[in-house]
Amino acid sequence: QVQLVESGGGLVQPGGSLRLSCAASGGLSRIYTMGWYRQAPGKQRELVAVMTSGGSTNYADSVKGRFTISRDNAKNTVYLQMNSLKPEDTAIYYCNYNVPGRGHWGQGTQVTVSS
Repeated sequence: QVQLVESGGGLVQPGGSLRLSCAASGGLSRIYTMGWYRQAPGKQRELVAVMTSGGSTNYADSVKGRFTISRDNAKNTVYLQMNSLKPEDTAIYYCNYNVPGRGHWGQGTQVTVSS
């Protein structure tokens, strides 16, 4: 059973930076997509940034140029570096590990951007 442990959320002022981490363990596959989604109050969960096992990335238009997804294969960990944060980035950020036919979610970490 895949387990995802997230860390790195918190409160930051507009224009600030945060880095989220997600460590995966248990039953991992060589073929996968792993990354981040977010859900703001009253809104649907949306893709933020994901990376395939082959290294391809996909970003939401709203975060392009500000957020960067990366990974450490030795640690089975993906990171989301978030720069130039805006109040509209406030949400619960969820790590996702997706293999053909099945998806796994982390517990979520709160990111609040406010002065």
